[in-house]
Amino acid sequence: MTNSKQLFTHISASGTLELSLKEVEVATPKSHEVIVRIEAAPINPSDMWPMFGPANLAEAVLSADKLTLSAPVHSSILPRIKSRLDQVLPIGNEGAGTVVAAGDSEAAQSLMGKTVAVLTGGAYAQYCCVPAQACIVHHEGTTAKHAASSFVNPLTALGMVETMRMEGHSALVHTAAASSLGQMLNKICLAQDIPLVNIVRSQQQAEILKAIGAQYICDSSSKTFKADLYKAIDETGATLAFDAIGGGEIVSDILNAMEQSGSKDAVGFNTYGSETNKQVYIYGGLDFTPTILNRAYGMTWGIGGWLLMSFLGKLQPQQIAKLQKQVADEIKTTFACAFTDELSFEQAMTPAIVLQYNAKKTGEKYLINPNKNS
Repeated sequence: MTNSKQLFTHISASGTLELSLKEVEVATPKSHEVIVRIEAAPINPSDMWPMFGPANLAEAVLSADKLTLSAPVHSSILPRIKSRLDQVLPIGNEGAGTVVAAGDSEAAQSLMGKTVAVLTGGAYAQYCCVPAQACIVHHEGTTAKHAASSFVNPLTALGMVETMRMEGHSALVHTAAASSLGQMLNKICLAQDIPLVNIVRSQQQAEILKAIGAQYICDSSSKTFKADLYKAIDETGATLAFDAIGGGEIVSDILNAMEQSGSKDAVGFNTYGSETNKQVYIYGGLDFTPTILNRAYGMTWGIGGWLLMSFLGKLQPQQIAKLQKQVADEIKTTFACAFTDELSFEQAMTPAIVLQYNAKKTGEKYLINPNKNS
């Protein structure tokens, strides 16, 4: 084990994306580190912007040796990604596999042969070197495929619930709610009796959530969406929302429904609206169009961004360990994840397949297996 195949991304200042498969040397682990043979790494929505940036993937071309995928990037967009231009960068937020080598510390040696999940930023590789403390250790019988999505979605869902408690709210609203993350959040909230308002974009997505017991589901494609949203928010008392969409009017619609509920019993002058704080966190970018705010929700509200790593930075190590243990304990139930397809490196670089997984369709989730032959 001296070399590892690994995917890298590069966008040139002249406007060309290159996704390339390279052979790199596997590091020798330091005392506190382990080498993990990656056997499964999910392609999350949060992976796709680092992978492809704003490239026009409809014009992507795979080289004859199948080691480089190229696509154009419009020159007007390049200033938005200036910080990454002309750099060859690793990709793949998370993955899972078997510890095959370890440093001489007791913590590292204790992981030998075990299935672990890692959050590394370079998981699209046959092998990766990480600190032992950065691994989620899974139970015997848990496969790498089971453990592949142990960080991004499970800890985000748990983080949303913890944020709710830390900020004094009692119920949640979530958009793109039929996603893998959304389904996990529903299971957590159902188990803990937390009211959750789910916003989906089709009746088909609504059925996915009904099947797992979700009580409040609002279909944004319905003519009665705004009335349905108000009713759900009024019944739950939700004053905190997490939005995966970003663009359009959905944030404004949520705040308006919260305000209507909070001010429904107001009499006389209500110049500044409800005094109860209404908060929406945007944590995703499924829609890159501008966020449109129609300000009819008083003056006690907030809109901000929410990132998993920033949230985890607010916690004590023992709190993070507790969340990670819950993930390991419930990886086949609460945090179970079904994959649409398992891809080799070559398949993950095939233009037609890239267009499929980059579409980010609800209910579809893809996995890279670095050891799979095409």
